[in-house]
Amino acid sequence: MTQRFTERVALVTGAAGGIGAATATRLATEGATVVALDRDLAAAQRVADEVRAAGGTASAVAADVSQKADVDRAVAEVVDRHGRIDVLVNNAGITRDDLLFRMGEDDWDAVIDVNLKSVFLCTQAVQKHMVKAGSGAVVSLSSRSARGNRGQANYAAAKAGIIGLTATMALELGPFGIRVNAVAPGYIATDMTRATARRQGLDPDDLERTTAERTPLRRVGQPEDVASVVTFLASDDARHVTGQTVAIDGGLR
Repeated sequence: MTQRFTERVALVTGAAGGIGAATATRLATEGATVVALDRDLAAAQRVADEVRAAGGTASAVAADVSQKADVDRAVAEVVDRHGRIDVLVNNAGITRDDLLFRMGEDDWDAVIDVNLKSVFLCTQAVQKHMVKAGSGAVVSLSSRSARGNRGQANYAAAKAGIIGLTATMALELGPFGIRVNAVAPGYIATDMTRATARRQGLDPDDLERTTAERTPLRRVGQPEDVASVVTFLASDDARHVTGQTVAIDGGLR
């Protein structure tokens, strides 16, 4: 595979599983030194171990991405260890689904903090190192739910916020050689989406089948499908792409 990230350091948040783990693996396969960040250090370490077992370079760091002090500490630790951060993938995310009239303030705050505030905190912490280097790439995970999704007022608001935040950060950081983009996946088969289906009283396999039937490409997405687009946007192949949000949904609208 092409080595587009040789001698580059990539920090991936929410890297313990799903899209985050797939992205960390893909970046490492293309030569990046990957740091898998997650609240669950043991799970992030397992991903790093798998990357190293496959011949890549990876380590793990623990942080709560909704807390500024924790983010600043983790970023400083990565820079102290590797001297730089060239790529930031803001992938960390949670769901706390409920209808608007039942949604509690705690569930609203948790989703906004982990899904949206974290993008602000992590990018703010990393950009100063990228500014010094005169280059860098940030890719954040939005979602098709940004357009609205029943039972996900908190999640939809957070993911819509990422689109606006991405466009604004691209304007501010572009003059310093830093590109900022986002991706908006549709249904991606992960443990989180399967757990969400179960909470809604749905069978995950049935939901995937019916979703595939409604999708022009007649399949649901896999974490690797997202990882490949994230990796493209983080690479020099996308050197004139910034401020964009790319849909990864198999054509389902």
